[in-house]
Amino acid sequence: MWKKICRWFLYKHLGWTKEVTEGFPDKYIICFAPHTSNWDFMMGKLYAWAEDIDSNFLMKKEWFFWPMGVIFRHMGGIPVWRSKHTSMTDNLAREAMSRDSFHLCITPEGTRSLNPEWKKGFYFIALKAHLPILLYGVDYEKKLIKCTRTIIPTGDVEKDMREIKLYFKDFKGRHPELFTIGDI
Repeated sequence: MWKKICRWFLYKHLGWTKEVTEGFPDKYIICFAPHTSNWDFMMGKLYAWAEDIDSNFLMKKEWFFWPMGVIFRHMGGIPVWRSKHTSMTDNLAREAMSRDSFHLCITPEGTRSLNPEWKKGFYFIALKAHLPILLYGVDYEKKLIKCTRTIIPTGDVEKDMREIKLYFKDFKGRHPELFTIGDI
């Protein structure tokens, strides 16, 4: 019932469409961009509920206050302490390797602000755990959610990140002025 409500709301009421050609293996990372607004989280969760996709996500720890922390954890949220130098990528890669299924969605910009230097943590998790990276773009101008590319990390970080960034170059975020793929 929840899936039908979400599908109706996203596709009929809000008028969004999807162009998705990539399937879901048992383990994967979703690279979701552009991330220019808090609405991106809601669009991503609405899409996931509509399509019955179960995925964890990373979010800065400041959002995990009472009662939001309980809600975000229930939805699959994993708090990130940006000020601490932890081995989160190593821990998540180990976790992925130890499970039969692992689904994690990450926004590579790491912020809603303009950031030409994308975070590479998602890439290193995928590389260490031998996971595919599904490239999911959200385009507010076209009202389109698109995933037509999967990247298998090769270890050539610069080459792979260039491919990833180029995939997202034409997507328009909710605030397009806050999105850049930087110099590639």
